[in-house]
Amino acid sequence: MHSRHTVLYICEEYLSGNRYYYKTELITHDSWQNPESIAWSRPRPISKATFIKQKKAGYRTEHRLIKKQPAKVIALHR
Repeated sequence: MHSRHTVLYICEEYLSGNRYYYKTELITHDSWQNPESIAWSRPRPISKATFIKQKKAGYRTEHRLIKKQPAKVIALHR
């Protein structure tokens, strides 16, 4: 179980209005005494409800605005 200091909840919002929620945790590849082995884990998807619940509980959260334009759909003619 991770503490409030070793977990980060992320909300990514795109210009299209879509939002995606993730959780990432501090992990070690060797030991906690070796600072060079500490890294963030791969972001794992979570629900909006989980994000809001953990934000209210005092966990660290981050809101990221992704400014990429939505993809254009190209019609292929046969």
